[in-house]
Amino acid sequence: MTLKALVAGTLAAGLAWGTGNALAQPLTDVTFGTNWLAQGEHGGYYQAVADGTYEKYGLKVTIVPGGPRASNRMLMTVGKLDFYMGGSMIQAFSAVEKDIPTIVVAAHFQKEPQVLMSHPGQGLDTFANLKTSNEILLSKDAAATFFQWMKAEHGFRDEQVKPFGFNPAPFIANKRAVQQGYVTSEPLTIEKVAGFKPNVFLLADYGFSTYSTTVETRREVVEKNPDLVQRFVDASTMGWYNYLNGDNTKAKELIKRDNPEMSDELLAYSHAKMKEYGIVDSGDTQTLGIGAMTDARMKDFFDKMVKAGLFKPDLDYRKAYTLQFVNKGVGLNLRK
Repeated sequence: MTLKALVAGTLAAGLAWGTGNALAQPLTDVTFGTNWLAQGEHGGYYQAVADGTYEKYGLKVTIVPGGPRASNRMLMTVGKLDFYMGGSMIQAFSAVEKDIPTIVVAAHFQKEPQVLMSHPGQGLDTFANLKTSNEILLSKDAAATFFQWMKAEHGFRDEQVKPFGFNPAPFIANKRAVQQGYVTSEPLTIEKVAGFKPNVFLLADYGFSTYSTTVETRREVVEKNPDLVQRFVDASTMGWYNYLNGDNTKAKELIKRDNPEMSDELLAYSHAKMKEYGIVDSGDTQTLGIGAMTDARMKDFFDKMVKAGLFKPDLDYRKAYTLQFVNKGVGLNLRK
């Protein structure tokens, strides 16, 4: 089947749900757990709630925000939530390793938004220069994951790492320090608090090729109710196109409802940076649609993680994902 035919078929299905079917049949209740407090990086899903896209696909979606005390991934695994917002593919590969019956069905971020930041004008103005800093502030999780790739791929060393307590003060005070963050938030925090724009190095642009902000569910859901999975993936994808390119005012209001500490300034900043860096819509999405995944990209990242010592080479990493629900050109007509 050609891409044009796939697009036409998918749009026809969406229109059917948006007219007769959605009116004739009750909406299917769906719960979607996020991996952190509501924020701009979750915008596509909130958009699909706010503008009625989920309803057009026959779904009544409840977004269950994550947070420091939430356990949404576990709730999805045991069947208390239908879908979950995953992080990088490291999490998904680990699930295969531990024989956890979950699977990635879409990847709404083509690039992991993880960055390293440095002070400008201190000899740390290129990614390679960061290897001269002995104050790379990282969390335990960061040191155990992407820093292992940085060591294997770029020659960084364990002795460079210092503990990061998610407080920017040590970074601001030490001009030779380097700090982890997300391109969609922390650079703005540094600029507002310290009064300077930090150098920003998006790890994805230096070879950290994982997908991010994935949609995960249980294998039994894929096997027993693939239509539900397809509708949720397609509607979420449409939500992302509309959030990035359309009127997202109502989606932002829902985000602030679920996270009252979220500011309009940060929502606008994260939206701008997602577009600037191609976090959601870049590379394969330009022809396959937002949410795209490919076997070649998965293999590339898995091979890098094997080289970094995170996984054994004989792990059947292909069990971590399926291409059944993506790469169909959904929403391409909405690209700008």
